[in-house]
Amino acid sequence: MTGFLRPEVVATLARWREALIGAAIAAAGAWGALTQTGIAFYLSLPATAIGVALVWEGIRRARLPQGGGGPGVVEVDERQITYFGPGGGAAISIDALTRVEIVTNDRGPFGGDLYWVFLSEGAAPLFVPGDAVGADAIFDALTALPGVDFAQATAAAGSTEPRRFVIWTRTKEHLRLS
Repeated sequence: MTGFLRPEVVATLARWREALIGAAIAAAGAWGALTQTGIAFYLSLPATAIGVALVWEGIRRARLPQGGGGPGVVEVDERQITYFGPGGGAAISIDALTRVEIVTNDRGPFGGDLYWVFLSEGAAPLFVPGDAVGADAIFDALTALPGVDFAQATAAAGSTEPRRFVIWTRTKEHLRLS
């Protein structure tokens, strides 16, 4: 059955798979809550809630920049983001970050139009193309930072004009006690 779906359709389904699985679980849970009694009814309620949560998270992830096809490779390992690009590479510790931004250009949401910018004291900024291979792992790495503004990241992913979106800034509350 290979070749049944076009590669673009397969890629879109893969990007939205978490939301689609959540929708199926929520629908099954809602059906069970409406048609079942006893223990099946009570099991359907948390299934519906879990499905809705998966849909919510799946939509949020699918709307964020996805890596692949762009210049370079991103690797996230043990709280460190490493970028290997055509002009060299660099690494930055998540614990050393002072600011995370996304810079967009006017090539729209359908081209390589954004760069992650990681700033830390005493180091040059690390620029990572949003479409670099493995760049989708950046999202998971940033969840370790308190107060990350994923709504800004989602807005950046849909931007069609040159802008700078601040995703996270270290504040005094975020400083580690030494």
